[in-house]
Amino acid sequence: MIDRPVRVRIAPSPTGEPHVGTAYIALFNYLFAKKHGGEFILRIEDTDATRSTPEFEQKVLDALKWCGLKWSEGPDIGGPYGPYRQSDRKDLYRPYVEKIVENGHGFRCFCTPERLEQMREAQRAAGKPPKYDGRCLSLSAEEVTGRVNAGEPHVVRMKIPTEGSCKFHDGVYGDVEIPWDAVDMQVLLKADGMPTYHMANVVDDHMMRITHVARGEEWLASVPKHILIYRYLGLEPPVFMHLSLMRNADKSKLSKRKNPTSISYYTALGYLPEALMNFLGLFFIQIAEGEEMLTMDQLAGKFDPENLSKAGAIFDIQKLDWLNGRWLREGLSEEEFAARVLSWAMENDRVKQGLKLSQSRITKLGELPDLAGFLFKSDLGLDASSFAKVKSPPDELVAIFNEVQPSLEKILEWNVEAIEAELRAVAERLDKKLKVVVAPLFIAVSGSSRSLPLFDSMAILGRSVVRQRLKVAGQVAASMAGSGSSKA
Repeated sequence: MIDRPVRVRIAPSPTGEPHVGTAYIALFNYLFAKKHGGEFILRIEDTDATRSTPEFEQKVLDALKWCGLKWSEGPDIGGPYGPYRQSDRKDLYRPYVEKIVENGHGFRCFCTPERLEQMREAQRAAGKPPKYDGRCLSLSAEEVTGRVNAGEPHVVRMKIPTEGSCKFHDGVYGDVEIPWDAVDMQVLLKADGMPTYHMANVVDDHMMRITHVARGEEWLASVPKHILIYRYLGLEPPVFMHLSLMRNADKSKLSKRKNPTSISYYTALGYLPEALMNFLGLFFIQIAEGEEMLTMDQLAGKFDPENLSKAGAIFDIQKLDWLNGRWLREGLSEEEFAARVLSWAMENDRVKQGLKLSQSRITKLGELPDLAGFLFKSDLGLDASSFAKVKSPPDELVAIFNEVQPSLEKILEWNVEAIEAELRAVAERLDKKLKVVVAPLFIAVSGSSRSLPLFDSMAILGRSVVRQRLKVAGQVAASMAGSGSSKA
């Protein structure tokens, strides 16, 4: 039982476009803090140095602010328990790790990545779940000291009990029991001196006085590791609450491969933050039919963390559309509606950049809607006839889209130069001229073979909108190939 003032946090990793799932978890924590008169904190978990970027961190901040969420402490505003960015806290973790080792609860592991991969392959081949086999547990203290002094790269792992199970109470799932033999000897400190997510997570939550940890159910299996770390350090764990994952209508996990999941996609298409938060908040409350349209304060008033569903939150885009329509019609005055439209059009400099690219391509202003209208459309209405002027046959179109989509995902900084460089690399890999690759992309992105410059257009539209348009175009191309469509 926690008898301290409630302190909760959202701790996203800046490794990609902010996900609606992040907003979903953040909203729960925000409402929980409001319900209990507590504090809502933002922390950036950037232990993955290879994928975390300042650009994505800024996108996280912008997206959560757009959602209407306000935090009392965070990397942008500071606070009494900072820094609030894990990379700025690197020196704080090692003493905790060393304490675990000194007390006999952790050990240094010198296994190379190659050896670990061979071990996992052998385990998978034997039908066993891959986990560390304990090879370095048996090293003598003298050998460990000698190898460390010789500068041999190593990590620090935690020891796991060999018998019994971890029993704990979850705020959503109730009493949970996980056998210790299902828990891996987790790496706590990486060879570069950075902590893993699990170690940093526990230390940060302790140092920031977090009382309740509410996160997605995918982290439920990690609780035994976290409880052990708290126990090894002699610390009191927080109350854990694991929320059901957001799912598609077919109950599959919500992912960008099936549906748009980036918050930036919904901002670009003109969804209102009030509608998106309203939609997500309905997963946490009990209401009667006809009471669906609720403000943030109304959601907080009806919020009941003691009565949460484990069934899974279905991301029903039709219901979101319905709610967004109601907010546009009923939630805004005429003046507010006009202001929101102008603000939406100006987002990411869309109007200014679109006009700049259009100026040299029109003879009269009336041509603007046909030339640049795609920058503001929700749906381009693509079908097989859209690709009639493209010379590539359907199979070639499929090959191009299949190569382009994952290639663009690798771009860290989304800008004209990076997009052009990646598409030129795609053309080279496919052994095709660049114009052959970009021709169908013009259709996919703008819906027309005559449009604004492709690379600039993709930069203006943003990664999440381009991702969805390429996915739709790829599906059209696949259906053309499947039906045996051919070019004359």
